[in-house]
Amino acid sequence: MIFTVTWVSAVLTGIFSVHLAQRLCFPYFWKDLFYLIKVIRYGARLEISKRTRIVSVLDRFVQQAQRIPDKSFLIYEGVPYTYRQIEERSNRVARVFQHHASVKKGDTVAMLMSNEPDFISVWFGLSKLGCSVAFLNTNIRSKSLLHCFHCCGAKLLVVGEDLLDTLEDILPSLQEDNISIWSMKNKVSHPGVHTLLDKIDQASDEPMPAEYRSVTSLKSATLYIFTSGTTGLPKAAVITHLQSLKAAGGFWAYGGTSQDVIYTPLPLYHSAASLIGIGGTIELGATCVLKRKFSASQFWNDCRKYNVTIFQYIGELCRYLCNQPKGENEKNHKVCMGVGNGLRPDVWKEFHRRFGEIRMCELYGSTEGNLCFMNHIGKIGAVGRSNFFYKLLFKYELVKFDMAREQPVRNEQGFCQRVKKGETGLLLSKINSLSPFFGYAGSKQLAENKILRNVFIKGDAYFNTGDLMLEDEENFISFKDRVGDTFRWKGENVATTEVTEVLGLLDFIQEANVYGVEVPGHEGRAGMASIIVRPDSAFDGQKLFENVLTNLPAYARPLFIRIQKRMEMTGTFKQQKFHLVKSGFNPSTISDPLYFLDYTEKSYIPLTDSIYESVRSGQRKL
Repeated sequence: MIFTVTWVSAVLTGIFSVHLAQRLCFPYFWKDLFYLIKVIRYGARLEISKRTRIVSVLDRFVQQAQRIPDKSFLIYEGVPYTYRQIEERSNRVARVFQHHASVKKGDTVAMLMSNEPDFISVWFGLSKLGCSVAFLNTNIRSKSLLHCFHCCGAKLLVVGEDLLDTLEDILPSLQEDNISIWSMKNKVSHPGVHTLLDKIDQASDEPMPAEYRSVTSLKSATLYIFTSGTTGLPKAAVITHLQSLKAAGGFWAYGGTSQDVIYTPLPLYHSAASLIGIGGTIELGATCVLKRKFSASQFWNDCRKYNVTIFQYIGELCRYLCNQPKGENEKNHKVCMGVGNGLRPDVWKEFHRRFGEIRMCELYGSTEGNLCFMNHIGKIGAVGRSNFFYKLLFKYELVKFDMAREQPVRNEQGFCQRVKKGETGLLLSKINSLSPFFGYAGSKQLAENKILRNVFIKGDAYFNTGDLMLEDEENFISFKDRVGDTFRWKGENVATTEVTEVLGLLDFIQEANVYGVEVPGHEGRAGMASIIVRPDSAFDGQKLFENVLTNLPAYARPLFIRIQKRMEMTGTFKQQKFHLVKSGFNPSTISDPLYFLDYTEKSYIPLTDSIYESVRSGQRKL
């Protein structure tokens, strides 16, 4: 009996010791393991599908419409739309284009539509004919829009009812190029434009033959999604069925279920809303609350009204919510998860403080990229987490980057050099069969510009993300800056995100956009920040001076401040820097108030024409 007790005690002690050692040395072991098992399971399903019959995201939707026909798939402006209703309407759309537009399998059709249920009906209807669909950014106009057509080779355009008038200046050019234009209207006054709504109402909702949408390769294109074009013309990223299926597994990987209600206020022309949001809703068999546009003032009321459990965010959306006036019962909601990217650590903490301990699930990955990170642990400030097994499946590296030359550092043999743990480096992702890079439509050179070759050995190829990242000792990966956004001043690298966070500490600053501007006679670019002052506050140059003096090294302190009433943004809430950089800091050409960092006055003082000339001529030392 004593021997048995001793033996049991020894076993229990051993188990406890192993558990304690695991908690101390490998605190994330089980979470990593369960997450990795999910990733492998999902990947295995794709591999099996590839070898038998490929089941696309559209196929999955058709299956869900048969399995749960009466469940709400979308809720839009308070009106529910079931899986059956969207399925039948997409069949009608397919038949209209089949009979009236001679659209066939392999064609590319462009869509210029705002968020609405018919965006999805048209998307799925065209896909049921075997077409590739190009999502056009609703903010682009004129030459940029024409450029997009030339990129993807679309010969037909479906335009939303609210956007037809925005095409007025380029309609003749589109028609000269034999592009057929269809509007989501019953009647139109524009010559040569076809109406769609009247024909949809008259079309049959009988299912389209499955062979039209059948997929022979996961690597065939299903969508073209355009980059935001913050610094130039948009590029049409090729989205394959493989990428669509991977993105659709995002909510599931984070623990989403069919009982979830997902709030999507992001534009559907962007991959986050369409691939992750709609695709993820379909994968789960869940319900999506689709917003026409994001509204910070309506957000929490919507969440309470529709019992939202998961919401999507991107860029600065969460900061907009934190900037809203404080209200009662801000934690009175059922939201338990947010999925997105671009959440700054300071906003993350404030968001938790204001609205509760919502699990924020950061994603990292570009529309065209071949690598994805997921912060499945939920550590504040991290965009993802890696481990030994993840690195076996997905080959990526962080390499040294020369900011002055804006290219990776290479050794005497011409190869790149890896950074140490805890050091910032350029993120590269190996291009191979597991992680292919599909490039952009219309130009092989655009794709080639994103590829680095002979990185570690001759003949290898890596996708250049253009992002500076850091991987710490615990294998958490954090985003530091975009290569194009980081600038060099006084021989040092200035990270715009770091400066932005410091400016955000001040109570009178609502928003800040940091960038570098050229100054005659100086190498590199001097720091400048465009800021928005809170409505109930006033700009305080002395307080700002004390803040940057305390929290930033001399080379990173913004020398110039520009006060704007509103910040120019892309459709996905990314700050526009291109025009700000081009306009510089000349008070004679800029109508916004400008300020200059003056160490003598120990304050930011108004930037006058005389101060500008003294800086420009080199009389005033910077």
